[in-house]
Amino acid sequence: MSKMVIALGGNALGSSPEEQIKLVQQTASSLVDLIAKGHQVVISHGNGPQVGLINLAMNYAAEHDQAPVFPFPECGAMSQGYIGYHLQQSLQNELRRKKITKPVVTLITQVEVDPKDPAFSDPTKPIGSFYNKTEAEKITKEKGYVFVEDAGRGYRRVVASPLPKEIVELKSINNLIATDTVVIASGGGGVPVVKEQGSYTGVPAVIDKDKSSALLACELAADQLVILTAVDFVYVNYGKENQVALRETTSAELQQYMSEKQFSKGSMLPKIEACLSFIKKNPTGTALITSLAHLDEALAGKIGTSIKK
Repeated sequence: MSKMVIALGGNALGSSPEEQIKLVQQTASSLVDLIAKGHQVVISHGNGPQVGLINLAMNYAAEHDQAPVFPFPECGAMSQGYIGYHLQQSLQNELRRKKITKPVVTLITQVEVDPKDPAFSDPTKPIGSFYNKTEAEKITKEKGYVFVEDAGRGYRRVVASPLPKEIVELKSINNLIATDTVVIASGGGGVPVVKEQGSYTGVPAVIDKDKSSALLACELAADQLVILTAVDFVYVNYGKENQVALRETTSAELQQYMSEKQFSKGSMLPKIEACLSFIKKNPTGTALITSLAHLDEALAGKIGTSIKK
């Protein structure tokens, strides 16, 4: 049996609590099937839409004197708890239905980043809702936010996305795995922190969850990294008449496609980069990119993009 890190995309979790819990309940069944087969499963997740909405709500409340201003790292921690709660509860319910006795824990995770990371002067990570161009320009004038067009889907706010250096709670994650606990960790890429004079301090950014998941998979010596998103495959010529789904591919092939600018920075590119970094450090490992809705079919080899060295 294998050790797997499974990363759920924030955009694939829906845009409301009701939609998210429904999607998570569907995914829990597939995850528990893996657990029932004896696989060690560690779960991570994105939080781009969720942390953006939390931050927007907190800012709105602060502007109307209903609440204090909330720093961005605290919003990230809130999103870990909110998404983790839904995942944890859904997994617990599904385990109970299948008469499997196994604890599930959501671990609020900090991830250290470099305070001199160039990402802090070049924000690229999309968060929050999609807006049209007029709405984005209006918010930029009012709040000074930076917006970019996101893969033809509209405009989204972007924040700094520094590279993950170290998972602060890695020892705790390993200890939980050793006690046969299902762990939900590094949610939203982890709360970004910097170490100054031996102490950690949160910084306003969102670490890419795929890159944090790849780091987690490497540190745990996982056999497989599974990245779940909103599409069934990685595509070349995406959205064009000559679009092609990649079923099995290699690091070298993906490097070539990257040089051709085949993958969007705001969507598929970080997933590809994460898989390549995992396979580079774990050359016997494999990576899989597929849709959250069809995990069972992907694990059966029917859909999804499988990546090997």
